[in-house]
Amino acid sequence: MEGAQLSKCVLYTWGANSYGQLGQGNTEDQAEPRRADGGLQAEQIRCITGGGGHSAVITGDGRVLAFGSNAFGQLGVSPRITHSAEPLHVKTLDEPVTSVAAGLRHALASTVEGDVFFWGSNKHGQLVSESLFLPLPVALDRSPLRGERVTDVHSGWTHLVARTESGRVFTWGRANYGQLGQTNQSTEKESDVSTSFGQSISRPVEVKALFGATQIACGSEHNLAVVGGRIYSWGWNEHGMCGDGSLCDITQPQPIPRLRDTPALLIGCGSGHSIALCSLKSNEDSAS
Repeated sequence: MEGAQLSKCVLYTWGANSYGQLGQGNTEDQAEPRRADGGLQAEQIRCITGGGGHSAVITGDGRVLAFGSNAFGQLGVSPRITHSAEPLHVKTLDEPVTSVAAGLRHALASTVEGDVFFWGSNKHGQLVSESLFLPLPVALDRSPLRGERVTDVHSGWTHLVARTESGRVFTWGRANYGQLGQTNQSTEKESDVSTSFGQSISRPVEVKALFGATQIACGSEHNLAVVGGRIYSWGWNEHGMCGDGSLCDITQPQPIPRLRDTPALLIGCGSGHSIALCSLKSNEDSAS
């Protein structure tokens, strides 16, 4: 999901393809990697992301192309389009985009101006709107972010994370498993309001324990972050993916005990698992 150095390349996709989320111009599942020739090969791609049934890429000139299901507006294009196996330009994003992330049925992006835009399903209030879904990108009011510019965004299934240029980290969205990592529960509740239609609205709240994070990764309902070279985890932990030796959800970011003194190089999350590339000292057992 993270960006890579800009280069001309070949995009391969495979797996479930019921909505055209592989961008191959059809809706047939693929058991092996195949080139996504649906208009993507002529583009320079510098970031890719996949959601519950949709995908998005950032091109070399900062445009977002999306493909797959649009049942909840998660492609950010006309709501008359139910799905697309061909990449569609999200035209209402008129600023060059620096990062993009796809959730279960939504997506969000940050721009060179430091703005955040999101679109798609708003079932858990994660799009900071009274609407049940947003078919086109809508800008986030920066006031909950203290007016700061956002450098990159991340997403779990129904929770969102943004990092600002000063190093602050903000989270919002669904919080059932502690995936927001917000320490003050009363503040968390105050940040969520309900409309007359019963739709909740979740607003960004800073997670101060993550200040200065250099990397962030989101699973479906859990997260990892690198802060000061150490790996922190929080959120859903039913399968032990937070790495603290328990199966109890973690409501606040905390260092993973076994990796406390192991510098992190790269981190990643699956739906219910975690992965990290760490640097070992020469006298350490690489099998430990």
